[in-house]
Amino acid sequence: MKKLIISCLILIILVIGIIFGTKNWKDKKDNDNLTHVTVAEVTHSIFYAPQYLADSLGYFEEEGLDVEITLTAGADAVMAAVLSKDADIGLCGTEATI
Repeated sequence: MKKLIISCLILIILVIGIIFGTKNWKDKKDNDNLTHVTVAEVTHSIFYAPQYLADSLGYFEEEGLDVEITLTAGADAVMAAVLSKDADIGLCGTEATI
């Protein structure tokens, strides 16, 4: 009787593992079709809250974007990252143009 219960538990664990394993593999396969976009920003600010919310809720992935948000030290570094094509979008103040 104990062997039957243990065998059933192992079978259930294996089935659950297979189900979640294939789901994770499918999610990784879907991520291959995403367009990668790099966003460089000077500071984490409340003004960028919609961006952080969209990133955490997965709205970018729903629209086919793989957004990477990087924090850079200074507006000049943000501008340099955009000009050197290390970043696609730069969020900084007006000091980069001065």
